[in-house]
Amino acid sequence: FAGLADVSISEDIPVEGEITVPVGSHSPDEDYSTLDEPVRDTIMRDLKAVGKKFVHVMYPKKSSALLRDWDLWGPLVLCVSLALMLQGGSADSKDDGGPQFAEVFVIIWFGAVVITLNSKLLGGTISFFQSLCVLGYCVLPLTVAMLVCRLVLLAGSGTISFVIRLIVVVAMFGWSTLASTAFLADSQPPNRKALVVYPIFLFYFVISWMILTFTPQ
Repeated sequence: FAGLADVSISEDIPVEGEITVPVGSHSPDEDYSTLDEPVRDTIMRDLKAVGKKFVHVMYPKKSSALLRDWDLWGPLVLCVSLALMLQGGSADSKDDGGPQFAEVFVIIWFGAVVITLNSKLLGGTISFFQSLCVLGYCVLPLTVAMLVCRLVLLAGSGTISFVIRLIVVVAMFGWSTLASTAFLADSQPPNRKALVVYPIFLFYFVISWMILTFTPQ
């Protein structure tokens, strides 16, 4: 730093003054925190957010609504509901239905995790939990299909019943697949979209097969 010794400040340049940091107007909303609101308001806000995501799944379109504010409450509710409706089938006639509930629960979450890892390894631009959120919420049409199939089985288990259940399950399978790809396709490189869609297809196909082959005790 020997050259700095020759640097001098001219006397014509004023160096006096005040240094101030501009502070914007402080609004009361900036001090508001979710810790200050009633528990009821917090629960209602979360329920409305989950409901809006359900609407986006039932009317799928290319949107970032499921990706922007992700959560796992909706997928958890759908997974538990589907597992509860699938338990107690004829395949578990010797047991109390507990293992079947665990099997459905593990298949859904493990399958979603595998698809998410596959998406990330192929260069996906969304986060791990965003992908889980989308895959979980898109189980909604298949949960509706399971509910319809349970109601149809109450009327009987003949050929007509099977045809009705087949139509409902195939329609909802296509709905779930299209809804999930509508949200996830744009996050993948163009030349690798097929490698991402294929595991999603298998994931919802396995769930659809469990629904279609379900028969109560």
